[in-house]
Amino acid sequence: MDDEVIRYKKLLEARNADKPIWEKKCLSIEEAAAYSGIGITKLRQLSRQKKCPFVIPLGNQVFIVREKLDRYIKDRDRI
Repeated sequence: MDDEVIRYKKLLEARNADKPIWEKKCLSIEEAAAYSGIGITKLRQLSRQKKCPFVIPLGNQVFIVREKLDRYIKDRDRI
């Protein structure tokens, strides 16, 4: 069973790696920086704020929900 789960996970990761950034639902900090034009340092700073509206923490990793990041950027004059 473990081998089957590992193969499925690798399949999903490969499928997601082939997608353009603007089609992904969740982005890494680096992908979000490239997508939005916001610096990696600034995105990390924003993501550490309590109740950040576009972040999903998962263990040591942080994922950015692309649509929520778009909404966050749209609702602000300045970041």
